[in-house]
Amino acid sequence: MDITILGPAIATFIAAAAVFAVWIATRKRVAAHTVGRAQTEASRLVRDAERDAENLRKEAHLAAKEQAHTLLQDSERQTREQRQELESVEHQLAQKTQELTEHDRKAKQFDVTLQEREQRAAEQEQSLTEERRRCEELAQEQQQALLRVSGLTAEAAKELVIKQIEQDARRDAANLVKRLEAEARESATAKAKQIITQAIQRSAPEHAIETTVSVVDLPSDDLKGRIIGREGRNIRALEQATGVELIVDDTPGAIILSSFDPFRREIAKQSIERLIADGRIHPARIEEVVEKVKAELDEHVLKEGEAATFELGIFDMNPEIHKLMGRLKFRTSYGQNVLSHSKEVAYLAGIMAKELGLDAATTVRGAFVHDVGKAIDRDLQGTHLTLGIDFLRQHGESQAVIDAMAAHHMDIDWPSLESMLVQAADAISAARPGARRDILESYIKRLEKLEGIADSFDGVSKAFALQAGREIRIMVESEKISDEEAVWLSKDIAKRIEHELQYPGQIKVTVIRETRAVDYAR
Repeated sequence: MDITILGPAIATFIAAAAVFAVWIATRKRVAAHTVGRAQTEASRLVRDAERDAENLRKEAHLAAKEQAHTLLQDSERQTREQRQELESVEHQLAQKTQELTEHDRKAKQFDVTLQEREQRAAEQEQSLTEERRRCEELAQEQQQALLRVSGLTAEAAKELVIKQIEQDARRDAANLVKRLEAEARESATAKAKQIITQAIQRSAPEHAIETTVSVVDLPSDDLKGRIIGREGRNIRALEQATGVELIVDDTPGAIILSSFDPFRREIAKQSIERLIADGRIHPARIEEVVEKVKAELDEHVLKEGEAATFELGIFDMNPEIHKLMGRLKFRTSYGQNVLSHSKEVAYLAGIMAKELGLDAATTVRGAFVHDVGKAIDRDLQGTHLTLGIDFLRQHGESQAVIDAMAAHHMDIDWPSLESMLVQAADAISAARPGARRDILESYIKRLEKLEGIADSFDGVSKAFALQAGREIRIMVESEKISDEEAVWLSKDIAKRIEHELQYPGQIKVTVIRETRAVDYAR
């Protein structure tokens, strides 16, 4: 072979081999670089996977903890609620057990009481039988003794008794004739009385309304029937609870309350207004509302007394004195409001004391409370002066204040100069024109005496003068007064009224005996 041809071929092969070697080296270097990057990326991926796995593990651990905590709280809450329910059930069971034990004890006690009462009743029945036999024997002995002493036979004594009964019957008949004549005169002069009544109303309408009657406005006349009630039971319950006469006539949209006691009328007025607003009108509800109104009026009179002392600059008076002075708002003396009169006397006496340089504070205080006894003289025995002095002493008033009010009627010598001013201020307030009306006061005193006569009998619980003193309605205690005794009680009270009072026309005496049975559903 020609060497000239072999040389280039070898050179070409060597060049090709060199290029291949370079290519191989380059590929190795690239492969090594690629493998390094792959290893680095793999390491990074492994680290990221480990980190993510750790985070997931932590999150799963926290979620498991939170879920376990929530389950624990729910379990504790349910356990606590179940424990409370168990405690409540145990408490109710204990209470029921106690109630049953108490009820059983009361039942046994009641059984013992019934047995004792039956035994006492049997003993009393035996004793009464023996007493009745002895009374019959004594009556026979007394009759024989009377026959021996008087020398009268049984027939003569009987004739004497008949004559006495005949005299009583004649007297009763004469009284009946007198009443019939009075009724005839009243009907004959009805027109004249109507004219006189209209003249009186025109001369002093406000005064008459304040002292004798109150008017309750009704939303509709249909309510009159509900206030009266079935067979008049509601109106009787109202009159019995309040002592006020209800006049339900043809006056449209109103009923009239009549009583000489303004405090009773105010109780009745507010009670009726609340019953109308409530809509439930029946005897039990009437009694409940009347008692509630009485309690609220007690608070009202306390505030009235406090307001009056505040006006006069008196700030340290006992609350019980405030209460009594507030009640005087519902009391009149000769037609004059006693609370207004007391404030007026205090103003006058205080001004005079300042002008003379005397103790104005003591004078005002004594003048303000000078008639405090009039708030309790209808409930207690004694004059309003002595009752007032005792009350003020009991509730911390100083002797100087008591001396200032003690001589306002000049029953005793003036103990101080301040007492002179109180007496003078009282006379000025009473003597000013239009301050008082003697006819009204005498009328009220007659009604008070009428109630006092009825209250003096044993067994009487309440007595109310109604219809301007033409009727006295008396509630008796059913335990003390029987139905037969109630009849004789009405006659006895009527006879005493005839002997002790002077009055025009006639007075109807009504005795009411009511029996109530009360029990409780438990």
